[in-house]
Amino acid sequence: MLEIKDAVAVITGGAGGIGEELAKYWVRQGGKVVLGDISAEGLSRVEGEIKAIGGAVATMVCDTTTEEDCGRLADLAMEKFGGINLVAPAAGIIRDGLMVAPDRETGKVIKKMALQQFQDVIHINLTGVFLTVRECAERMINHGCRGLICLFSSTGSLGTAGQINYSSTKAAMSVMPKVITAEFFRRGLADKIRCVAIAPGYVATPMVKGMDQKALGKILGEVPIGRLVEPSEVASLIGELYRNEALAGETFFIHGGLRLGSRG
Repeated sequence: MLEIKDAVAVITGGAGGIGEELAKYWVRQGGKVVLGDISAEGLSRVEGEIKAIGGAVATMVCDTTTEEDCGRLADLAMEKFGGINLVAPAAGIIRDGLMVAPDRETGKVIKKMALQQFQDVIHINLTGVFLTVRECAERMINHGCRGLICLFSSTGSLGTAGQINYSSTKAAMSVMPKVITAEFFRRGLADKIRCVAIAPGYVATPMVKGMDQKALGKILGEVPIGRLVEPSEVASLIGELYRNEALAGETFFIHGGLRLGSRG
């Protein structure tokens, strides 16, 4: 079993949502965090709140789609705290829309998803994760760090209508732990650096709680536990995945029993 105390977590998307909650959970358990995000204002707020509870934190404004920024973020962890033990690339976006949208009256397509709309999500949610993980994994291996790479999938990986871009990236996150674990196994590293993914359902982030309340009520009607998953519950799951060294190469769902219907 690994201990979180004094362990170093590199978290992208750390200026809000699940990334912020994970950072605060980590330092409450005695760990140290390095946070990257494109929002300087958000990072400053989270850094101040973490320091207020006595946590060890370093932050960097970071564009995860660039090799240079991802490398500098990993280097910051090494320089500031001397290691990397958890990699949690939580940075991501949504740009929802139907691939093609026929008019209800004429049946003819009147709108379609723009290439940019598709590529923006792929670039951040997939390329950004790849670069973050690659740069952190390189330094973990070269410096003999032990720990976990925890990717962020989603119930959207099962196929959600209106999210062909987002769902595609989250499906990729579901297979990456198997690929990374197999590659590390070939090189005798799988017992030192594990890789898993978590797949949340609807989580009570400010964005979700702020959505149209009628639509939110309809969503909750499909969740067996009758409520949103709390960010703290997601953070707690990641903590347990980190501690338990028998967990590797899989995706772990945390969705309150949600099942997607045939209409996605």
